[in-house]
Amino acid sequence: MPYSLAMAIANRLSLFCLCLTGIAAAADAPSSPAPALPLKLVADWAKLPAGWNFGEVSGVSVDKNDNVWVFNRGPHGVVQFDKNGHMLQAWPEVPIISSHGIKADPDGNVWLVDVAGHALLKFTPAGRLLMTIANAGRTAGDNTTQYAFNRPTGLSFTPQGDFFVSDGYVNSRVAHYSKEGEFLGQWGSKGTGDGQFDLVHDVALDNQGKVYVADRANNRIQVFDRQGKFLAKWTAVGQPWGLAYTEKENAIYVCDGLNNRVVKLGMDGRILGTLGGFGKAPGKFDFPHHLAVDSEGSLYVAEIKNWRVQKFAR
Repeated sequence: MPYSLAMAIANRLSLFCLCLTGIAAAADAPSSPAPALPLKLVADWAKLPAGWNFGEVSGVSVDKNDNVWVFNRGPHGVVQFDKNGHMLQAWPEVPIISSHGIKADPDGNVWLVDVAGHALLKFTPAGRLLMTIANAGRTAGDNTTQYAFNRPTGLSFTPQGDFFVSDGYVNSRVAHYSKEGEFLGQWGSKGTGDGQFDLVHDVALDNQGKVYVADRANNRIQVFDRQGKFLAKWTAVGQPWGLAYTEKENAIYVCDGLNNRVVKLGMDGRILGTLGGFGKAPGKFDFPHHLAVDSEGSLYVAEIKNWRVQKFAR
C-alpha cells in the first residue's frame, strides 16, 4: 500500500475514534447548563429559642403532617418545627454518638442513623425509643452482619413500612428490613462496578418500587429494584450526598456536596435544574448534606459546615 494512502486511512481512523470518544463523553455530561430552580429562600426560617443554636446539621425529614425534623450535632440533637419554622419540641435526651440521617416513617415514627455508633434507632414522635438495630457496645458490624452496621448513613421507607438502609462509610451495601425490623436481604460490595459502591451515602425509593442509591465516592447514583437487581446508573449529576424523591413532581432532589448545590433530576437521570452554590450567606451552601421535600414542594436543606437548615419555597 502506498505510504500516502496508508496515512490517509490512519488519519480517518484517528478522526473516527476521536468522534466516538466525544460521543461517549457527551453521554455523561449535560448537553447545556441547567436552569435555576424556581425556589425562593425563606429567610430566618428556623426559629430557635433565645440562646439556642444548631451544631452541624446532618439530616432533615418531613413527616406526614409537614412538620420538619432536624438532626444535628449540637446540644439539642433532635428538634421539630412546623412548616413555618416555629419550634414544636426538642428532645431532652438523644442516645446517639454522632448524628447522620433522619427519616419519619409512614406512621409518623422518627428514625435516627448514628454513624459513629453503627446503629439505627426508632422513636415515637415524643422521643421514646421503640427499636434499636446495633451490636452490643455499639461495635461495628461487617458487610454481612444482619443486625448491625459499619458507619451507616441513611434510610428510606416503602408505603408499607419496610425500609432500606445505606451502610455506609466502611461497609458497602444496602440492607433491607421489614416493618418489624426483620432482616430481609442485602446487596453490594466495595468497588466501582455495577452494583458495587464506594461510600454508600443515602437511599431513596420512588412510587414504582425502584431504589436509588447515592454512590458518593463513585460520583453516581445507582438504580435497583427492591431485590437489588441493577437497573441503571446516573453519572454527570455531581457528587450525590443526600437524596429525596417527590411523588408530586416525580423527580429526585440531590445534595451535590462536592459542588455545594442542589440538583433536581428527572426519572431518566437528566438534570432539570439546580439551586445554590458555595457560600456562607443565606441561600448559599457549604456541605449540603441532606434534604427533604414537603407536600407543597418546599425544599429543606441541611448543611454540615454552615450549621443550619434552610427552607426554599415556590
